[in-house]
Amino acid sequence: MLVLGIETTCDETAAAVIARAPDGDGRILSNIVRSQVEEHARFGGVVPEIAARAHVDLLDGIIDRAMKEADIGFAELSGVAAAAGPGLIGGVIVGLTTAKAIAMVHDTPLVAVNHLEAHALTPRLTDHLEFPYCLFLASGGHTQIVAVVGVGQYIRLGTTVDDAIGEAFDKVAKMLGLPYPGGPQVERAAADGDAARFAFPRPMQGRPDANFSLSGLKTAVRNEASRLVPLEQQDISDLCASFQAAVLDSTADRLSMGLKLFREQFGVPQALVAAGGVAANQAIRSALQHVADAAGTRLIMPPPALCTDNGAMIAWAGAERLALGLTDTMDAQPRARWLLDANATAPAGYSNTRAGF
Repeated sequence: MLVLGIETTCDETAAAVIARAPDGDGRILSNIVRSQVEEHARFGGVVPEIAARAHVDLLDGIIDRAMKEADIGFAELSGVAAAAGPGLIGGVIVGLTTAKAIAMVHDTPLVAVNHLEAHALTPRLTDHLEFPYCLFLASGGHTQIVAVVGVGQYIRLGTTVDDAIGEAFDKVAKMLGLPYPGGPQVERAAADGDAARFAFPRPMQGRPDANFSLSGLKTAVRNEASRLVPLEQQDISDLCASFQAAVLDSTADRLSMGLKLFREQFGVPQALVAAGGVAANQAIRSALQHVADAAGTRLIMPPPALCTDNGAMIAWAGAERLALGLTDTMDAQPRARWLLDANATAPAGYSNTRAGF
């Protein structure tokens, strides 16, 4: 089975081709990603209109490169998969419309992939992982703990009630005057800082649910930064180190509770899986390893290039669905929001637009 995957939900324009054998073994034949970081850097964040226009300009060429690198023609494809959401709607429309055009012209099955499902299924491509397993998905737009029970079977165990972890890193970087993208800059600055200098809160720690909250921590950083103005470089490093330490402690606590809930409902997980751009943070990766060790399970983190947005994960999710006979019609709609767990609701007592993101 040969599947072309297209990813345009945010600021990466990506296309890839994967091969899936009947026994479920997968190989990446090509994986082309064009980041738009430079286009958005001067604005300090992703500008949806700029992102959508860049996808229009770049996507055809990236698909051409992916097909040539895989050394196949469109007629050989078993299916075309595109991320149909959740994400910035302009970009999603570009990718899904392009996939529909390819599928229609070449009479090829179409799969409209949930971007979150693609992250959830990636370890089955990279590590041949069996169900069920526990997924920690952390990026600029998502922070969730999910029980992955099967293809199309996802139960959300915890989510953020306000900011996503990656979003909080970016906002802290911006308030401290660090360049975009902020997450890696905070990590670098933290390496030279004193994590004990500021006693920042550990949000949600000790609660019986597995939800996250970052807005109070972010506010605490802002308050300390405002008190210290003008900031010296050491102040910035210490603020970043103290902030990151608080995130690590909170994440470890929330994940430990998530794994407890997983065991109560689904038994022993095959693994704890980390995906999303935040998983590239070395300090967080180390914290996750400690959580997995304490829970007596293994930690699986796909290579960094497959943790962030890419076409291979979309192609693989499409292949997994095709293997079960699941396809979509040309009526498939782009979605700005798309629940991975269709039965999930916002955490009790909270009104949060990101809860279903």
